[in-house]
Amino acid sequence: MDAFTAGLLQRIKTTESDLTKARETGDDFLADVEQGELDDLHRLAAEHGVEIGATSI
Repeated sequence: MDAFTAGLLQRIKTTESDLTKARETGDDFLADVEQGELDDLHRLAAEHGVEIGATSI
């Protein structure tokens, strides 16, 4: 796995965790921000053929 793929997968994992925390605490604004970031990361992964598999929510 190259550095780009590893970094992208780590960012997805971190963003998913942050999204879960925002939802759990009822922070709707932060949840929207994190969901937008996650959507962008998934798009980036798809554009570069990175398989995200079970890491997505």
